[in-house]
Amino acid sequence: MVLNLKHLYDIVGEEIPFDYVIPSDLLGSPSGRRFPDGAGVKGRAYNRAGVVFLDTDTAFVLETECDRCLKTFTKEFSFASQRILVRSLNGEDSDDYIVTENDVLDLDDAVISEILLQIPAKMLCSDDCRGLCPHCGADLNLGSCGCGGEEQ
Repeated sequence: MVLNLKHLYDIVGEEIPFDYVIPSDLLGSPSGRRFPDGAGVKGRAYNRAGVVFLDTDTAFVLETECDRCLKTFTKEFSFASQRILVRSLNGEDSDDYIVTENDVLDLDDAVISEILLQIPAKMLCSDDCRGLCPHCGADLNLGSCGCGGEEQ
């Protein structure tokens, strides 16, 4: 979704609400992780006292493999974000600002960047996942493997 922000930058009190779904094919599959339902995005861009803000609430289901036992599982994520939109920066570099060239914001790109930052580097099916036996490969969540490798 592309937002034209020209009126937003020029008119104090102006607001652009949005509520849509980023399709799963746009989200890709980073590290083999999938977004079966896409990502729901609600929020608004608004001008308050000459400062333009972007508020988003994002929710999605991630389908991935456990990094310890390799079982496929799904996990729900949701998060809120607020950023300041600017036409340009004067030598400053901050993650709090999004520069919008030609007064246009590709909202999909901004939200996808936020999603990728929210996903943990290591995904576990449960906090107490025991993983696989390093010797025989048995799933230790189902019980002892019997090879004795887990005790060595």
